[in-house]
Amino acid sequence: MGFRRRGPLLPLLLLLLGLVATALAADSASASEGDADPLYRACFEECQRTGTLKEDSIKHCVVPTDDQPADKAWYAHEPLYLQWKEWNCNSECRYHCMMEREQEREELGLGPVKYHGKWPLKRASVFQEPLSAALSALTLLVQFNGWLSFFLLLSYKLPLRPETHATYYEYTGLWHINALLAMNSWFWCAIYHSCDTAWTEKLYLSSAAAFLGYSLILAILRTSNLRDEASRVMVAAPILAFVTTHILYLNFYELDKGLNMKVCTVISVAQLLLWTVWAAITRHPSRLKVIFVAIGGVLSLYLEAHDVPPRWGYVDGHAICLAMAIPLSYLWWSFAKEDAEMRTAAIMKKKR
Repeated sequence: MGFRRRGPLLPLLLLLLGLVATALAADSASASEGDADPLYRACFEECQRTGTLKEDSIKHCVVPTDDQPADKAWYAHEPLYLQWKEWNCNSECRYHCMMEREQEREELGLGPVKYHGKWPLKRASVFQEPLSAALSALTLLVQFNGWLSFFLLLSYKLPLRPETHATYYEYTGLWHINALLAMNSWFWCAIYHSCDTAWTEKLYLSSAAAFLGYSLILAILRTSNLRDEASRVMVAAPILAFVTTHILYLNFYELDKGLNMKVCTVISVAQLLLWTVWAAITRHPSRLKVIFVAIGGVLSLYLEAHDVPPRWGYVDGHAICLAMAIPLSYLWWSFAKEDAEMRTAAIMKKKR
């Protein structure tokens, strides 16, 4: 059977390897074309100095007329439930000058450019990136629903071991941990896209790295069909050590987003390669779902690696990746449930 019956998978494997090369060669420089623009710089400096932009007052640059000290950050004068945004004169001037400059560029027929390493995206109320925040929240909901249906399937529908009342499926605990890390990652993804601050960014990047690292462990254990604890520990220990070191580096030494992108891309490609090869050589009834998820994962990595610029002020390449994550999450939990049913049926058949 082998790969000769799965010819279309060869381009997928080659594309995965190409994505690794793209990620490793990516320029992680922090300077951006937008914030180097003299017109943007002049607008920003004028806004900070006067607290106005074209005769419009910038709220966070106006000192309140209460008894609070004038040198206190503006967001500290707001209600407690709004202080988490940490919007101040500096961030507000950056945002409004960025939007002003992008409008001028659009009138000249020029495309968007990055400012301070990020694409110019429009806000909506208290949400800094409303579309990405909404899509992240939807994916979180899909993840929770998938895990809940998986839990109910194994606990109440499939047979349990009579002596211990444990499930027959050997990977139950691994999928439960995967669900917790996935939901934690998507929760902080939604929070980060709602409000981009130093602490939300660290939590977002750290939780995503933890989830991807554990997903690689799950991929190795399931595709290799490892069931004994000693083998699982030997596989998991070095990966957990590496991911933990990486997270500590990001949080306590340097928040190197370029390095983090390379690490996460390599981890993602590694697990996609494992699942793709496994789907190509196995007779699992849900192998097509694995292949579809792998194809979707490759497309997401491609969009992230090539950093597609925004359209209509709200939709960029990252938002498209977040939209793709919704059906991919549903398919992935569908595969997990069918895998549990198949393995349980196989074990029960052997016991007869």
